[in-house]
Amino acid sequence: MSKQVPRILLTGGAGYIGSHTFVKLRQAGIEPVILDNFANSHPAVIERLARITGAPVCLERGDVLDRAFVEDVLRRHAPAGVIHLAGDKAVGESVAHPLKYFRGNIAGAISLLEAMEAVYLPVGPLGPPTLVFSSTATVYGDAGTGPIAEDFPRRHSNPYGHTKLVIEDMLEAVQAARPEWRIGVLRYFNPVGAHPSALIGEDPTGTPNNLMPYLTQVAIGRRSHLRIFGGDYPTPDGTGVRDYIHIEDLADGHVAALRTLQRTGESFTVNLGTGRGYSVLEVVNAFVDATGCPVPYRIVERRPGDVAQCYADPSRAMQLLGWEAKRTLEQMCADAWRWQSRNPQGYASGMASAASSQATEKENGLLVIG
Repeated sequence: MSKQVPRILLTGGAGYIGSHTFVKLRQAGIEPVILDNFANSHPAVIERLARITGAPVCLERGDVLDRAFVEDVLRRHAPAGVIHLAGDKAVGESVAHPLKYFRGNIAGAISLLEAMEAVYLPVGPLGPPTLVFSSTATVYGDAGTGPIAEDFPRRHSNPYGHTKLVIEDMLEAVQAARPEWRIGVLRYFNPVGAHPSALIGEDPTGTPNNLMPYLTQVAIGRRSHLRIFGGDYPTPDGTGVRDYIHIEDLADGHVAALRTLQRTGESFTVNLGTGRGYSVLEVVNAFVDATGCPVPYRIVERRPGDVAQCYADPSRAMQLLGWEAKRTLEQMCADAWRWQSRNPQGYASGMASAASSQATEKENGLLVIG
């Protein structure tokens, strides 16, 4: 591996967002080092990333909560920055298991920040500590009507959103204490879709907490019907309205954020969304139109922690990062269905051909460290 290629540590890099970001980073001439414990991802992702990019994948298998491990990884690989994606992200699960979220998300962020301070401060040959943080539009709580801008009041309506809000405040305090930090906070809206190769996509463990994977699992026959949580919201058709963004656009946003931090040295917080809200029923109908697959559904009671509508004002991301979402809802649906139809059981669909990772390691160009 050439020492001339800049490296980036990608925590949670085997996950849904992380894997797509990995591909975009490599396409941009950046060498990502994945740190993942596979709690919310599948080891088969690593081999598939090697196939997509045609090069070995550097993996450090471990937990971001292990500060000594993270510090050791940073010292050995000397990355120019970190994109922090590792954590738990399901609203419903966070309501049922709040302590899991407070420990995994908040303590994990503290562990990473402490490790980064130990390695990058005082500023030396590696440059200042540079971090792109995966936040969420959930920090806006129930923001009411209209597109949500970054200066909207923050509040939380569930433990997941609470953890992200706390981490945002923590990052602000860290930078106030040490202005050398360069931090980009990305408030995601609702990522959906998959890589056009259909080799990587969203493969949640157990019952999906997000709309699109649940919808595609119904279409493929893994589930009998889609449950729509709430049909009495103050929206045009009574179902919740969200800003759905293609995962490929979201991944592009991470590269743009990293480049902007490196170019300007100025920290920022931006929304990553399309600026357009779609109701659950609109998404269902768009999926049927794009794929021809029927999707039976039932409207059930509202889910705790959900809000009526949430969609972005993404103009700041365009102004600061030169980024905007380009892919349509039809593309989101088509790519999500291509992934699901070619991988009926998610990553488990390909396990037979990868029964022995050691036997295929050389053939696939897989490099596993740690």
